[in-house]
Amino acid sequence: MYSFVWRPRWILSHLLVLGLIASMVWLSMWQIRRMHEKQDLNALIVSRADTEPRELADVLESENVRSTTDGERVEYQATTVSGTYIPDEEFTIPNRTLDGAPGRWVITPLEWSEDQPRLLVLRGFIPQVIDDDEPPIDSVEPPAGVVTIRGWLRAAEVPEGIQSTKADLGDNRFARVDIDRIEKAIDAEFVPTFLQLDTQEPDTETPLLTPFPLPERSDGPHFSYAVQWAIFTLIALIGYPLVLRKVARSKARGDDDVPADDETAAT
Repeated sequence: MYSFVWRPRWILSHLLVLGLIASMVWLSMWQIRRMHEKQDLNALIVSRADTEPRELADVLESENVRSTTDGERVEYQATTVSGTYIPDEEFTIPNRTLDGAPGRWVITPLEWSEDQPRLLVLRGFIPQVIDDDEPPIDSVEPPAGVVTIRGWLRAAEVPEGIQSTKADLGDNRFARVDIDRIEKAIDAEFVPTFLQLDTQEPDTETPLLTPFPLPERSDGPHFSYAVQWAIFTLIALIGYPLVLRKVARSKARGDDDVPADDETAAT
């Protein structure tokens, strides 16, 4: 009754369905892994960002941060620092978004110690409509004099996957906060992590500059996506045998000479 399933055309069909099922199972498990990664990130942010901010010098010393490869040790650590901005050396990171709107990050070096390298500060996000690239960026100039900043330390950004290793885009723009490559491009030295600004005293008085938030603390859509792929897998596991059963019954009724095209249509 089911001898037809060993015909070449049907064997190919079995392999395609098995491959599809394996792919959907992998996608479901991948979404679960992504959810667990997000949960771990949320826990890390809570343990570091929601604590009393520590002085920058103390963090760098206690965690022995000497190079950008050490940045993950202090990622999201709540930190406070005082110093003076160097607006003539600020630059932007294009192709960033905030609440779905395109724009750029504004990065400004901070002179905070007499014997330590300058600190790169992500002062915030500006909309795409501001197209000035000459420092200081028009309409979002930092306050003059000493400022006190509270924020979170972030690890330097490095190229991932097929991203180009080139960071310098010219015209005071960089593809990412790749501190090592920024140092080489402008011949300067910086602290091996950068500071994502939360609050500042005195503030930058302009509505065009928005402090960039930390990642949203939720599990994201990964669990629902995993369930969807699991449902698709279940449909395939149940549906395909039903198709085979339907074809077998058709043949049992005497349709043994069903043309190949009809068999294909039955699938």
